[in-house]
Amino acid sequence: MNVPVALDAIERAELTDSRFTVPGMRCAGCIAKIERGLQDVEGIEAARVNFSAKRVAVRHDRSLDADGLVAAIGKLGFEAQAAEANPLGQDDSESRTLLRALAVAGFGMMNIMLLSVSVWSGAGGVTRELFHWVSALIALPVVAYAGRPFFASAAMALRHRRTNMDVPISIGVLLATGLSVYETATGGEHAYFDSAVMLLFFLLAGRALDAMMRNKTRAGIGALLSRMGKSARVLAGDGSTRAVAAEDLEPGMLMLVAAGEALAADGVIEDGRSMIDNAMLTGESTPQSVARDDLVHAGTINLANPIRVRVTAASSDTALAEIARMMDEAGQSRSHYVRIADRASRLYAPAVHTLALLAFAGWMIAGVGLHQSLVIAIAVLIITCPCAMGLAVPAAQVVASGALAKRGLLVKDGSALERLAEVDTALFDKTGTLTMGEPVPRIDRLSSEQKSVALALAQASRHPLSKGLATALEGKGVTPAVVGSLCEVGGQGISADWAGTRVALERTDIVGRELSSTLRIGKELVAIPFADPMRPDVAETLAALRVSGIDSRIVSGDRQAPVGALAIELGIAGDAEMRPDTKLALLDALKADGRRPLMVGDGINDGPALAAAHASIAPGSASDVSQQAADAVFLGRALMPVALAVAVARRTMRIVRQNFGFAIGYNVLAVPLALAGLTTPLIAAIAMSLSSLVVVGNSLRLARVPSGLSS
Repeated sequence: MNVPVALDAIERAELTDSRFTVPGMRCAGCIAKIERGLQDVEGIEAARVNFSAKRVAVRHDRSLDADGLVAAIGKLGFEAQAAEANPLGQDDSESRTLLRALAVAGFGMMNIMLLSVSVWSGAGGVTRELFHWVSALIALPVVAYAGRPFFASAAMALRHRRTNMDVPISIGVLLATGLSVYETATGGEHAYFDSAVMLLFFLLAGRALDAMMRNKTRAGIGALLSRMGKSARVLAGDGSTRAVAAEDLEPGMLMLVAAGEALAADGVIEDGRSMIDNAMLTGESTPQSVARDDLVHAGTINLANPIRVRVTAASSDTALAEIARMMDEAGQSRSHYVRIADRASRLYAPAVHTLALLAFAGWMIAGVGLHQSLVIAIAVLIITCPCAMGLAVPAAQVVASGALAKRGLLVKDGSALERLAEVDTALFDKTGTLTMGEPVPRIDRLSSEQKSVALALAQASRHPLSKGLATALEGKGVTPAVVGSLCEVGGQGISADWAGTRVALERTDIVGRELSSTLRIGKELVAIPFADPMRPDVAETLAALRVSGIDSRIVSGDRQAPVGALAIELGIAGDAEMRPDTKLALLDALKADGRRPLMVGDGINDGPALAAAHASIAPGSASDVSQQAADAVFLGRALMPVALAVAVARRTMRIVRQNFGFAIGYNVLAVPLALAGLTTPLIAAIAMSLSSLVVVGNSLRLARVPSGLSS
């Protein structure tokens, strides 16, 4: 009875996963082509496309090597390379290529339009012919250079007997350019160089923005992995030490980790006591006391004393690498939005081809001749260009993002506004998000003598609370006492001799949501409480979200006592001691329940949750990893930009729907006119441009952010 199960387990054990970078993917048709095509290859069990990262994950038999899989992808019409050659997926070459092409198209469009104005104004005879020839001299090299991204993509698609959006675009541009050259050479009245170049400019603008956004979303993983130590000192059996690169570390090696050094691998402490900056896992600035047999992780920083750590996991097996993988996998879910938009545009290529072909054939049958039939077909290709449809979303997003930037919130990914408009639950990290993350000591009750002793001890300690205490006392002009025999014990405190008395600044357990230190002078004990103040408008922000129908709760890596105290104070639910995996589990549970969560956090440990949430925001004081993983970043001390972002996002989506309505209405009216032969390619280009201007004008209404926060 168990034989089939055992065989299945053996078969699965023979499978492995490989990833490949495929920069040539352009639309949903490409996604379907790759996923379906690879699943038909013997030895491949499944293939999954991450469109935003331009990567393909393949689960396959171990007998298939990387070269064979690259060849299989190549047979489908796409160039690919193993992702190991570029593990972070970082490649700015596409962005640079598109930006150069956009600049050339913009330069050519402006100059040709200047010449066209004269022709439109009635210039004729030799003047018109001269302007047409000058336009040709500008347009031909511009089209050849700026059109390369579309021409190359279309050529590859046609070579492999498939089509994509770039095929009708390339046909329209080349036909308009070729007909314009013919008209110019034969002294014709109209040339359409401006139409061809203008078309390229609008399409390149959208593609360049898309490429830059993808590079930004991938940068978060690089920022996270850069936290890992690059090498470690390893103790050999004969007592000698040697430097070993992080990627060459292996389980069982014994690392010597000096104070102030970042760990290069996960491991267990075999000797020593110290304080570890564990913020990437807990999000809390307070260091963690560690000793023998405690587990420590790559990327954390040893703050106090040297320790010896036996490696348990290295390189791609560390907790830090796992967090990076979680961020990458969580980010793949966002491709759902890209696919929705591309499924609509996938119909564009066959529909436009069919309409243009029908127009050409119909007018040929009607007997108007080859030239006029071709002009009408080109007009159909140009007038159906989805520029207005393509601008419906990005134009609104750009204007809304600019308006939010003026109010202290920077939106990194335009599609985040769509997700922000849909959120119905807000999850907030505590330290550094709801609070300022800057513990402030209450020193008003200390006597002058106590302040002097406390400053002398605090100045000699590396503990964050001691640094905060020293800053506060120095700001009050306190002079430090003269102490001797200083001794700091990691996780316990710092002590010294003063005026024949033993004095110490000791660790105290957290009470409520406050941190505290104890100043000991002989037998006298004086508590020094620290308050991590809330942001000034937390209550107002939560109230505004509540009015918008959004429930809020705290998800923090901090202890239960401070989290619970803050949750009671704010009147919301609170979850404490949350690690990256438990935060992801909570997000998955909310999504399974049909919720769309917004994550607001600042710590490295929040990176996966920020990437996995329906939408995410980080404060400007957040770690680089969190800022890269988040969709938006708010600046300053106020939390209100979070509620403002939701309100503006919902208004943006209303504008987007209006834009789509206009773009569809434009095509319903314009396409029949083009098919009827009532428009020339020039009129088609003008109509296409005017439709884009109307969409942009409607989007500009978002430039004024209302003072109210109603949705």
